[in-house]
Amino acid sequence: MIRLRCRLALLSTLLGGVGCGSNADSGRVELRFWAMGREGEVVQELVRDFEREHPNIRVRVQQLPWTAAHEKLLTAFVGDATPDIAQLGNTWIAEFDALHALTPLDSSIRASREVSAAEYFPGIWDTNILDGRVLGVPWYVDTRLLFYRKDILARAGYAAPPATWAEWQTMMERIKQQVGSARYALFLPSNEWVQPVVLGLQAGSPILKDNAQYGAFSDSAFRRAFEFYVGLYRAGLAPVAGNNDVANPYQEFGRGLFAQWITGPWNIGEFERRLPPDQQNEWATAPLPGPDAGTPGISLAGGSSLVLFRRSKHPVESWQLIEFLSRPAEQLQFYRLTGDLPARTAAWNDSSLIGNQYAHAFWDQLHRVKPTPQVPEWELIVTKVFDYAEQSIRGGRPIDSTLAALDADVNDVLAKRRWMLAHEAHR
Repeated sequence: MIRLRCRLALLSTLLGGVGCGSNADSGRVELRFWAMGREGEVVQELVRDFEREHPNIRVRVQQLPWTAAHEKLLTAFVGDATPDIAQLGNTWIAEFDALHALTPLDSSIRASREVSAAEYFPGIWDTNILDGRVLGVPWYVDTRLLFYRKDILARAGYAAPPATWAEWQTMMERIKQQVGSARYALFLPSNEWVQPVVLGLQAGSPILKDNAQYGAFSDSAFRRAFEFYVGLYRAGLAPVAGNNDVANPYQEFGRGLFAQWITGPWNIGEFERRLPPDQQNEWATAPLPGPDAGTPGISLAGGSSLVLFRRSKHPVESWQLIEFLSRPAEQLQFYRLTGDLPARTAAWNDSSLIGNQYAHAFWDQLHRVKPTPQVPEWELIVTKVFDYAEQSIRGGRPIDSTLAALDADVNDVLAKRRWMLAHEAHR
């Protein structure tokens, strides 16, 4: 059977497929690297430089669409066909760790001259740690903050967004008075989970409690954040609209339909491309306000990491590729090709970032980010969050009953986790 599999794999290689992990003609090790979306396209350019440094290694990059990547990775795990290395969204790491699919990287990091926790944003690095083990190395970083119209804020008497929720709401009320009933102070897509979760984290909510066995949505911290969040819609400060309800948010931002938008770093390039030249000096970015004075606004620790699968036959060479892609110079090149912000803080010393007025707010915000709960069920839990949020936003459901129902639903999702933890405790 093994001989037959290798013959089939060799035939696949001759036809352009994937071989058995080495190139029979050249004697080179062959690594399989799966990356998503645009990143999967451009990383091939960096890989060529790696192959020149390591002539004994060939890297086959497979690009996966984001919409299919999660299912593809799970299918590959079940079929014993995982790649050597993959780009993994950091909210997926807990799920693949629960499957025992990932190789802990602690010993490799301790021996490395290139990768060290001190070289990364602390909150981002923490997204890769489960049960004291490092399971991934941040590749690029993502978080959310405010993009805003400077001219509209100035007419309301503000040079920039303020630092607290109360002051921020007052500013939005003044903007609303200026722009009228048909326009808004903030675009807050109602079908996104990030904003209510970020506000909950800011208010001190753990989101999940008791070792992430139960939802904490009815507790006072998240309830405070949720009241603030839903109140923005009910006061008419944010339109009751999801992403699909605003056909072209860049055009609407330019038209002044809304003065602020909580979004991510990919939109720096989009704003520069999509807004007309005469509006390029009318927008800016700012870190998120916090709930109270002296409590800086935190945001989400997002992005993607590089992980090594346990079934890799070439872990040493795979780690060499991870180290290569972690170099500040490679991170900068990756940023120039994709617009993805570097995970290595040393890369931010380059003038293309340190001198970028829009990226500076992200530098500040990335020092104040937190991971979401690191549980395999997280992807399902967040769909519950925005489902129930929309019941309050669009349907007017009372906040208390909304959060109680959300907790009940999330507790059902976490039932297996509670059983597993109880079973481990009795071993």
